[in-house]
Amino acid sequence: MKWSEVCIHTTNEAVEPVSNILHEAGASGVVIEDPQDMEKERRAGFGELYDLDPDDYPSEGVYVKAYLPVNSFLSETIDAVKQSINSLAEYDIQLGKNKVTLSEVNEEDWANEWKKYYKPVKVSDKVTIIPTWEEYDPVSSDEVIIEMDPGMAFGTGTHPTTVLSIQAIERFLNEGDLVLDVGAGSGILSVASVLLGASKVLAYDLDEIAVSSTENNARLNQVEDRINARQNDLLNGVDVKADLIVSNILAEIIVRFTEDAYKLLKPGGYFITSGIIQGKKEHVKQSLKNAGFEIVEVNQMEDWISIIATK
Repeated sequence: MKWSEVCIHTTNEAVEPVSNILHEAGASGVVIEDPQDMEKERRAGFGELYDLDPDDYPSEGVYVKAYLPVNSFLSETIDAVKQSINSLAEYDIQLGKNKVTLSEVNEEDWANEWKKYYKPVKVSDKVTIIPTWEEYDPVSSDEVIIEMDPGMAFGTGTHPTTVLSIQAIERFLNEGDLVLDVGAGSGILSVASVLLGASKVLAYDLDEIAVSSTENNARLNQVEDRINARQNDLLNGVDVKADLIVSNILAEIIVRFTEDAYKLLKPGGYFITSGIIQGKKEHVKQSLKNAGFEIVEVNQMEDWISIIATK
């Protein structure tokens, strides 16, 4: 079977929304080729790098690649992808070169080859993320293992925004907490919350496929009885009081529901936000303060910011 590799040359800031656009266009997964990958793992001290070739990476910006079947609708699909990406500029998202290229590949060339790049990665003091096909023996008795299938279009959970979120959950979650996961995506933060001690997680996402992915990953990690995933627009209509709220999405979206998060958080509870680029940090901090929050910490990994606030 013939497949078309769609490559978008864009910015770090646009990786998440561009990946989502490709996912909605029918891609079952994305490949992110970021030149910072050549050094960031060594600097962070987590995980390992496998067979990365510098020639595969852009000198600036990021390549986001996906695979779509070659059929009679491909041209229309690519046009729709380009239009959706261009519309991101309306949300003040920098697109960089914003160049889209296509190339044809055979299914056998990539169907399994990509798996060799995904290995178990320790993302925090306790949490290790492993792809489903890898065997892994815990190195300590309190290690928390999260199984993920990168083929679910949301990546392996090792993006800096996710790592920052998991590290914050590990530090600020208390045993028995009720957690709200806003913009759940793959559900990895919901799974991490339960495995780290949450009694229940309510996971919300506007995308019904994300809801399905959260449910799948909950089953994969045998925590489906404590994660309730449903389609919802942020916290609209939610009336559950939470001990902790976590949201790993764009800064522009976070500022839309800081007041709702404040109303739903119990006194002394924490609001963990991530997915924020450096240039939007002050905007999010001010929005949190305006809603009544007190800023507890601001953490950074590469170009990404996570802000922890308390009520």
